Amino acid sequence: LARTLIAARRVRVDGRVVDDAEQWIDEDARVEVDGEVVQRAPRVVLMLHKPVGCVTTRKDPDGRPTVYEHLSAAPAWVSAVGRLDLDTSGLLLFTNDNDLADLLTDPVSHVAKRYRVEARPRLTEEQLRQLAAGPRLSDGPTRACAVHKLGDAGPITRLELTITEGRNRQVRRMIAAVGAKVQKLKRVQLGPLELGTLERGAWRALLDEEVRALEDAALAARRAGGR
Repeated sequence: LARTLIAARRVRVDGRVVDDAEQWIDEDARVEVDGEVVQRAPRVVLMLHKPVGCVTTRKDPDGRPTVYEHLSAAPAWVSAVGRLDLDTSGLLLFTNDNDLADLLTDPVSHVAKRYRVEARPRLTEEQLRQLAAGPRLSDGPTRACAVHKLGDAGPITRLELTITEGRNRQVRRMIAAVGAKVQKLKRVQLGPLELGTLERGAWRALLDEEVRALEDAALAARRAGGR
């Protein structure tokens, strides 16, 4: 509905006609449809178990599936908080609250993100130490991170990696920097929020206490980063 109204040039933000459905609108902006002020919608925060093979965008020029195809029954117009790449699965947040999205994606207040990784070939203890210390990437050294080895299976090492940064394809680049390659990557936790048993391709609304815990974690990380 929102896209239809925008395409018909029936939506104004702070007095100006909106013609781009992807335009980011400030929380305090005055939004009108056909001259009537639109009341701010209740905050919605969703968690999706993103499958491999879909992209984190509303439309893909190459015609690939998008994460929004899994949110057709969502109760509000929501946007992704950050992104996971095509070949990464797991926990991905969506919200209609711009302030919350900004807080969770601010480089200063990045909350910890835990990934389950399968890397090939097997990683040695020295490579695991290099990962934990924070390998240097093309855009600089990474922060020290938590590494927990889950075990080896043939030529593959399974591990969990917890990072506190949000660089593009960071985990894949870190694994490559120590001489291996990611075979499978899944985000299983964001701050205090865990993916749990949510089925692949399914979503659920977060409880109020879960949202508050996320905000508290991000604010604590921001305070720590500001010191």
